[in-house]
Amino acid sequence: MSAALVPGERLDRYEIVDAIGHGAFSDVYLAVGPDGGRVVLKCPHEGIIGDVATFDRFRREMEIARRLDHPGIQHSLDPGGDRTRPYLVMEYIEGETLREHLARRGRLPIAEAVSIVDRLADAMGYAHRQGVTHRDLKPENVLITADGRPVVTDFGIALMSGARRLTWRWLTSQLGTPDYMAPEQVQGERGDARTDVYALGVILFELLAGRVPWEGDNPLSIMNQAVTRPAPSLRELDPSIPPPLDAIVRKCIRKDPAERYPDAAALAADLESWKDLDLSRFVFEAEKPGLPGSRRRGPMLLVAGISLGFLGASTLFVLIVALLQHH
Repeated sequence: MSAALVPGERLDRYEIVDAIGHGAFSDVYLAVGPDGGRVVLKCPHEGIIGDVATFDRFRREMEIARRLDHPGIQHSLDPGGDRTRPYLVMEYIEGETLREHLARRGRLPIAEAVSIVDRLADAMGYAHRQGVTHRDLKPENVLITADGRPVVTDFGIALMSGARRLTWRWLTSQLGTPDYMAPEQVQGERGDARTDVYALGVILFELLAGRVPWEGDNPLSIMNQAVTRPAPSLRELDPSIPPPLDAIVRKCIRKDPAERYPDAAALAADLESWKDLDLSRFVFEAEKPGLPGSRRRGPMLLVAGISLGFLGASTLFVLIVALLQHH
């Protein structure tokens, strides 16, 4: 890991103001640029730079940031050119994360919840048209500006269409967040636009219900439920939720990607006219378990729970899935 930067220190043309984030692979700083404007610098750790496959993912994030230009997505301000070390330069957004917004406000009114997810879906619909899949949409990766505008951030594990598959040297739970991971991600697949649709559906569920669809004592329990159990109905939790919104959320979080919206733009279209939706369009068959061999899963999960301290939860679950599918 590289030495942390401290306030007042300079990184090329930028003066560090404060450390605002620390992750497994990078540190994030608030800085002032040469024009006096505030920016965000994302600096990968030295260990990432020394690992070719993992550093390739950082360079992909840089390429994605430069490609995307939408008011609902954090902009790249990267000037290019030579620098003393790798880092991303992103716009600074004044506001709070959606997670902080929820902690402060609690369960949101229907109109506000729909507006937030509609705008997120519009932004991700744009990204999908550019061939980019986020794969880690969650309230922590959404900023809410002072005027209530949601902005998607952190494309660190995003995919680009046509890009080669990248693997990680470190096996951790960073490849997605359990509460918002689609079943195909849990089972080790790369995912696509429908994976983002799933996460948006979980976020809308949480904004409307005040909780995520599946809850558990550890990440493995949550991922197991996401793959094997039907999601609870919003209207069963709260009968005041309008049926069209219940239908939209259920379509988003279907276990089979083919039964979801094909991309975020299609979701946004329904959210914009949700009060007038024809509910006969939404016909759902009973969910089927996503994994075979469910009777043998109990002992395997017990062993997995003991092992969580040694392997990342998502990686461990994928290994368990593979074992189950070969029995």
